[in-house]
Amino acid sequence: MSRIAIIGAGITGVTTAYALARRGHQVTVLERHRYAAMETSFANGGQLSASNAEVWNSRATVFKGLRWMFTRSAPLLLNPRPSWHKYSWIAQFLRQIPNYRRNTIDTVRLAIAARAHLYSIAQREGIAFDHEQRGILHFYATRREFDAATKVNTLLRAGGLERRAVTPEEIRAIEPTLQGQFYGGFFTESDSTGDIHKFTRGLAQACERLGVEFRYEATVESVEQTPELKIAVRARRDALPDTSIFDRLVVCAGVGSRALAAQVGDQVNVYPVKGYSITVHLDDAQSRAAAPWVSLLDDKAKIVTSRLGAERFRIAGTAELNGENRDIRADRIEPLVRWMRGHFPDVSSSRVVPWAGLRPMLPDMVPRVGRGRHRHVFYNTGHGHLGWTLSAATAEAVAQLMSGEALPD
Repeated sequence: MSRIAIIGAGITGVTTAYALARRGHQVTVLERHRYAAMETSFANGGQLSASNAEVWNSRATVFKGLRWMFTRSAPLLLNPRPSWHKYSWIAQFLRQIPNYRRNTIDTVRLAIAARAHLYSIAQREGIAFDHEQRGILHFYATRREFDAATKVNTLLRAGGLERRAVTPEEIRAIEPTLQGQFYGGFFTESDSTGDIHKFTRGLAQACERLGVEFRYEATVESVEQTPELKIAVRARRDALPDTSIFDRLVVCAGVGSRALAAQVGDQVNVYPVKGYSITVHLDDAQSRAAAPWVSLLDDKAKIVTSRLGAERFRIAGTAELNGENRDIRADRIEPLVRWMRGHFPDVSSSRVVPWAGLRPMLPDMVPRVGRGRHRHVFYNTGHGHLGWTLSAATAEAVAQLMSGEALPD
C-alpha cells in the first residue's frame, strides 16, 4: 500500500487518516500544533446538523449581508479594507448563486451519509464526545422568518432530510428552558451534537493504534513533485528542517490549503471566515437546570447552541470576513452573551470562555474532495461551517478514490 502524507490534524485530516489506515495504507499526519484539533476543530458550535446544510449563496443572504455591513454586532461582518483574495472570493461566491439549490441538496445528502459514518466510528473505537441525540430545533419569531425557512425546508426535504414544522406550544414542549415569543419552528429529530475536540483527539488515538504516525509541531513549508514523480514535503520541526518523500499527499490544511495547493499548480480558493463561540460553564445547580439540552438554531441571529455534558453549554455564531485574523473581539463575543441572557436568564454568565476560529470556505460552499492536477495530490478541504457535519463522509470518499474503490452514486 502507498505511503501517504496528510497535512492537517483537524477533523478532516484525522478522519481521512483513519479511513486510509483502515484500508492498510501507511499514513503520516503533519500538524503544526502540539496536538490534534487545536484550530477550527477546537470549540465550534457542536452541531452535527444536516438541517443547517443550506449553502449561503442566495440573494436573500447577500441582501442581509449588505444591511449588516456596518453594524459591528451583526451576524455577518465584512472588513472593507481592500484585499484581492477577499474581493475575488466574494465575486466567485456571487457567481455561485445560480447553483444555490443544487449545492444545498447535494450538501444535505452528504451530511446524512456522514452521520452514519461518524456514529459507526465512535461506536467502533469507543470514543466518548458528549454526544447528545436529542435533535436540533430551529425557531423563528415572525411569520416572515418562518415562511422563508419553509422555502429552505423544501430543499432539505429534497435532499432526504426528515424535518417537521412545530408550533410555539411544541417549541416549549421540546425545550422548556427556552424563553421568548415565537411564531413557529422546525425540528429535526435525526440531528445531534457533540464535542468536536474530544472526538478528534479520541480518533487521533485510534489512528495511532492503527499505525498512523503523527508529526506534531511540524510546520509544512513546501510541497513539490520529485523527479521520481513522488511528493516531497518539507517541514520544520524544533527549528530544524525535516524533508520526507511520500507516494501521495492529501491536503486537509483548512485555511492553509490555498497556499499549499498553489505550490502544486491547483487553485483551491479557501477563504478564512471567522466564527466565534463561548463555552458557558454551568457551575451551579440553577444554571445546569436552566440550560437547554436540545440543540438550538436562531436563524435571525445566526446563533447555534449545544449542551456538552452536564456542566458545559456552547453558544456559537457570526461570520467575519477579515482575512487570516484570529483575534477574539469583545464586540463580537458580547452579542453571544447577551443572546444567552435573553433566552436563558437563569444561566449564570460568571464563567464564560470565548474562542474564535477560521472556517475554511470555498466560494460555492462545497468542500473540495478528490484529485488535484498532480496525479498524486488529493484534497479534502474547504468544508466551511460544516466540517464537523461532513468530514466522516468526505474522508471515506477520498480514501475510496485513493484505494481504487468504486465510488457510490
